[in-house]
Amino acid sequence: MGNATTPAATETGRASAPPDIATVRATVRPLLAADADEPAPAELAKVTATLREHIAGLLPVVEDLTRTLPTDDVPRACALACIGEARMRLRLGDGDNATVRLSVAVRLARTANALADHHQTLSPTTRRTS
Repeated sequence: MGNATTPAATETGRASAPPDIATVRATVRPLLAADADEPAPAELAKVTATLREHIAGLLPVVEDLTRTLPTDDVPRACALACIGEARMRLRLGDGDNATVRLSVAVRLARTANALADHHQTLSPTTRRTS
């Protein structure tokens, strides 16, 4: 019998193309904007599923980027903490009422946005060395 959480298997597949950070940002923007209207229930369910896909796709990519850094690197530690948080958030159910469903979607949006930040920070083309 299944449950309401996303299985960990969603993050096992590796994407062949780099993640589309612009698409991730466009997906999270309506949920994180200060003046955002609450989406309709059907739209919220669709956005939540999309956010789960974005997170599952970003997890292995960001994790791979951390492997190239020294173990005492602060951005690496921050990214690894975010990865742990993201895995926890993927296990969240969708909620049994509209308030909880919106709360879960906002948390997923924050997580996807943070992973996108780490991807951009750790990517060799944008990483600054001091």
